[in-house]
Amino acid sequence: MRTTLDLADELMAAVAARAGKKGRTAASIVEEALRSYLGAGRTADAIEPLPSWGSPDGRVLVDLGHRDAVRAALDGPA
Repeated sequence: MRTTLDLADELMAAVAARAGKKGRTAASIVEEALRSYLGAGRTADAIEPLPSWGSPDGRVLVDLGHRDAVRAALDGPA
């Protein structure tokens, strides 16, 4: 399956460097890492939730599950 992920530049650079040293693709390195992580017995309950902040009146300011909304909030008005 093809998908798009937003990853930090330095993380992707490290993946590309590792892939180059091992003669593999970056995708294969990411896939191996995900398989390892998912097989490590971790559950969503074992991972500490991220802190969240809302507005003073309790409204959610940005839906973190909506990539375009997060980018718009970070980039500010066009």
